[in-house]
Amino acid sequence: MEQIQQRQVRVRGLNLHVAEIGTGPKVVVFLHGFPEIWYTWRHQMIAVASAGYRALAFDLVGYGLSDQPPEPEKGSMDDLVTYTIALLDVLGIHKAVFVGKDVGAFPIFQIAVVHADRVTALITLGIPFMLPGPGAFQAHLFPEGFYIRRWREPGRAEADFGRKDVRTVVRNIYILFSRSEPPVAGEDQEIMDLVEPSTPLPPWFTEEDLSVYASSYEKSGFAYVLQVPYRSMTKDCGIVDPKIAAAALLIMGEKDYAMKSPEMVDYIRSGKMKEHVPNLEVIFMPEGSHFVHEQFPEEVNQHILTFLKKNGI
Repeated sequence: MEQIQQRQVRVRGLNLHVAEIGTGPKVVVFLHGFPEIWYTWRHQMIAVASAGYRALAFDLVGYGLSDQPPEPEKGSMDDLVTYTIALLDVLGIHKAVFVGKDVGAFPIFQIAVVHADRVTALITLGIPFMLPGPGAFQAHLFPEGFYIRRWREPGRAEADFGRKDVRTVVRNIYILFSRSEPPVAGEDQEIMDLVEPSTPLPPWFTEEDLSVYASSYEKSGFAYVLQVPYRSMTKDCGIVDPKIAAAALLIMGEKDYAMKSPEMVDYIRSGKMKEHVPNLEVIFMPEGSHFVHEQFPEEVNQHILTFLKKNGI
């Protein structure tokens, strides 16, 4: 871990917290989900750097140790695209392999469509091809207590989270999201009520790991991360008939709670994604959760490196 260098990089008037390791000519850029930060990719960064690549991960704008954009309540998924491309420009990186999970997959898909010349290949975990817009979350398909429906309500998650300290909020979300059942609150519950205080962390996630995440979110808070993605994911990104030419890999944990959605499973298994991403490979990890890259880092590392080698990258 001490080999990974961290710094603040000024991008479009804001400081982004960037972590980097490796000096190879080919660059792999990692984008995280929620409640993650750059640190979620620590195992993968070291692995690809050891294989001769330059690995770069950063706290998304508004997340962790990166600055909040002005008027965070007006943020959109387009922000993530804008700041990712701008960061690469500042660093002098024209083209990269993009790896994204959860929230971090959305800007990668957009970049691969509208900035195709910047993408060598793309790898996503837990999220099949999807763009922001009305179809990104269809509320009527989910129960009222489903966490995304709750978090899309202005003020509701803020009140729920505000009953706990930041460390407990992050702890609870990691516990909930690592389960195979989706987080759904009862009528008289909030999402934070779904975790008993005595519940242990997943065995692959330590108290020390939790401290890294919690200290970052103590700085950023949750205002922007609730806006982007949850409250802005259905805003139309304006892309019509998207196609991605680059080689792509999707890694899905079969015990990821997202796999409980019949529509998601059908979309992944039916091959419908290949209408938009024809050069797509899908790998299922039978015991993998929503955090498969932290749960089984060596396996995920091997899948990434095998994919890169197979595609001559």
